[in-house]
Amino acid sequence: MDYPGNLFVVAAPSGAGKSSLVKALLELDSRVQPSVSHTTRPPRGQEKHGREYFFASAQEFDAMVAGDAFVEWAHVHNHRYGTSKKAIADRIAQGADVILEIDWQGALSIRRTFANAVLIFILPPSWEELRSRLQRRGEDSDEVIELRLENARTELAQAKEFDFVIINELFERALFDLKAVVHAQRLKFSSQRRARAETFRGLGIL
Repeated sequence: MDYPGNLFVVAAPSGAGKSSLVKALLELDSRVQPSVSHTTRPPRGQEKHGREYFFASAQEFDAMVAGDAFVEWAHVHNHRYGTSKKAIADRIAQGADVILEIDWQGALSIRRTFANAVLIFILPPSWEELRSRLQRRGEDSDEVIELRLENARTELAQAKEFDFVIINELFERALFDLKAVVHAQRLKFSSQRRARAETFRGLGIL
């Protein structure tokens, strides 16, 4: 289905700065709305149910899987994450631009359901900086950090499957690049034709 809104899907290894970049974009661009995923992991820090994630028990998550409620779901760092297909479809059908933070497996799965999804991968500038960022967060044990770094090797290898790649070396530059991707997508012929169908019809453009 061809929706009037755009769907942006952002993936990155843990510690690359994906969440900070998306949060900053949402503060700057009121046309972009966040998509809230379901997860079986417990809340972290100041996270609240329904804001960063919908926190679900294993039983609740199982029921949603059985009901085919997710466009994708996956195991990530020993927890499960899923994205409601109806929630996304409803919002982009209304013309909203929706942005998703998700792992690479979920991103590729979403494209199979939403063919016009724009996939964006965030890279760290180096392995050393990635490790340093994970340590500075102060949220994970050394064992968990090593697991995240090990997983990052697999995750980084998938960057070639994405439409855009942003290297988060300097936050302000990476944010500028993310804004540029969003703006450029809105100006593509297909996006403009979907969003401004009446204008296109009035001008006789098919």
